[in-house]
Amino acid sequence: MRRFIALLSLVLIALSVWQLEADRTGLTISPLGVEGGTPATLFLNNSGGAAPVVVIAHGFAGSRQLMEPFALTLAQAGYVVASFDFEGHGRNPRPMSGDVSTIDGTTRLLMEETGRVARAALAHPRADGRLVYLGHSMASDIVVRQALEEPAANAVVAISMFSEAVTADEPRNLLVIAGEWETMLAEEAVKAMRLADPQANAGDVVGDPAQGTGRRAVIAPKVEHVGVLYSATALTAARDWLDASFGRDSEGPVAQRGGWIVVLLVATVALAWPLARWLPAGAGAMPPPLSTRRFLIAALAPALLVPLLLAPFEIRVLPVLVADYLALHLGLYGAMTLALLWHWGQLQGQFPARIWWIGCAVALFGIAVLGGVLDRYVASFLPHAGRVVIIVGLALGAVPFLLADGILTQGGKAQLWRVVMVRSAFLASLGLAVALNFEALFFLLIILPVIVLFFLLFGTMSGWVGRRTGLPAAGGIGLGLVLAWSLGVTFPMFDAGAL
Repeated sequence: MRRFIALLSLVLIALSVWQLEADRTGLTISPLGVEGGTPATLFLNNSGGAAPVVVIAHGFAGSRQLMEPFALTLAQAGYVVASFDFEGHGRNPRPMSGDVSTIDGTTRLLMEETGRVARAALAHPRADGRLVYLGHSMASDIVVRQALEEPAANAVVAISMFSEAVTADEPRNLLVIAGEWETMLAEEAVKAMRLADPQANAGDVVGDPAQGTGRRAVIAPKVEHVGVLYSATALTAARDWLDASFGRDSEGPVAQRGGWIVVLLVATVALAWPLARWLPAGAGAMPPPLSTRRFLIAALAPALLVPLLLAPFEIRVLPVLVADYLALHLGLYGAMTLALLWHWGQLQGQFPARIWWIGCAVALFGIAVLGGVLDRYVASFLPHAGRVVIIVGLALGAVPFLLADGILTQGGKAQLWRVVMVRSAFLASLGLAVALNFEALFFLLIILPVIVLFFLLFGTMSGWVGRRTGLPAAGGIGLGLVLAWSLGVTFPMFDAGAL
C-alpha cells in the first residue's frame, strides 16, 4: 500500500505539473525592468504582433502568482501582459508606507507604483500604445483610480471590486467581475453597472465598448473571493471584454488551472503519508490521555485568557501588519498549554533526541516541497532577505503553540472531537482578540482561512508523523516552523509610518 500511494502520488504530481506548464506553451515569460525596482513579469505570445498592454495587479496579501490565470489567458490571446508585486507583497522588498486611512496616503503610493509598471510595459516594442488595467480586491480600487488619471487607459477589469471612484461614465470600458458566493461584492458589481443604466442586470452590456463607453457586470457562478480568479467564466469574460474594446478576435486557451492545482496539492500532501511510513516506528512513551475535564481546561483556558491578557497592550515590533501580535498570541497560548500539560505530567518522555531531526524533516517537506509547489503555482512562498527576521519572530510563537497542539491532540491519535475542539478554540481565541480591539487587529480575520487550510493540510501530515513515530512533539516542532514561514511570507510588510 505504501508503495502504491507513493507511485500514485508521483504520477498525479507529474500529470498536474505537465498540465499546468502547458498553459505557458508558446509564451515568453521574462522579468520586466520597472523604475524603483518593483518586481514585475512580462508575458508575451511568441506568435503575436503589436497589441494593447494589460497591467495586472493583485489584492491584499497576494502576489503575481495568484493572478497567473488572467496573465496566461490574456497573453495566449495575444495581449502584452505585465504582472507585478505591490510594495510590501511577494518578492517586493520595499514595505508599504503612507497613511492607510486616506486616499492620498498608501492608496496614492500604490497607484504610482501601478503607473510605473504601466510605463515600463508600454515602452516594450510589442506594445501598441493602448492600455488596460486589471485588478483584484484591494487592487480593484487602485486600478480604477489610476485609470481615471491615465490618458492611455482604454479599459478596466475590476475583480471583486469595491471602489467609490466609479461614476456613471468613468472609468472607460469598465468590466466588473465578482464571485457568486461573495454576495456583497456581487451586489457592488451590479451597482456599478446601474450607475450607467439603472435598468441593467448582471450580464448585460451597457454602452459600446468599441466607443469606450461600455460597462458590464459578470457574476462568476459557484466561486468566492479567491475562486473567482480561477473561474472559466471570469477569465473568458475578461478576454472577450478586451477584444470588444479593441476590435480584436483573440484565439488561445483559457488557463483553467484551479482543478489541476487542487490535484497537485492533494497529491503532494498524499506523498507525505508513504514518506512518514519510512520514518522509524515507535510506540513512544506517551502518558495516558487527559481526563475530559483536564482536556477541556487545557483547550479552553488559553483561548479565553490570552486575548484578555494581551488586549491592553499595543504591540509593534515586527514590520508586518499584526504579525507581532500574532507571534505573541501564539507564544503565550502555547506556553500556557505546555505549562498545564507539564503540571499534569503530559510532557514526560516527549523529547527524545530523534524528535529534532524528525521535526526538521517535517519542516523541510512543508517548506521546500509543498512550499515549492505553492510558490510556482499559487502564491509567493520564497522570502526575500527582509522577511527572515519576520519568520524568526513568528517561529518563537508558532513552535511552542504547535508543540502544545501536537501533544494535546496526541500526535493525531486523540479522538476526533478533541482535535476539532483544540483547533476551533484557537480560531475562536483569535476572533475574540479581534472583537476586543477591532481597529488594530482587523487583519487577523484575513488569516483565519489560511490557518484553517494549514490545519487541514499540514495538520494531516503531522498526524501521520505522530502516529508512525509516537512522537507528537516532532510534528509540532516541524509544523511550527512551517506556520511561521507561511505567515512570514504571506502578510504585507509595512513601514512603521504606515501603521
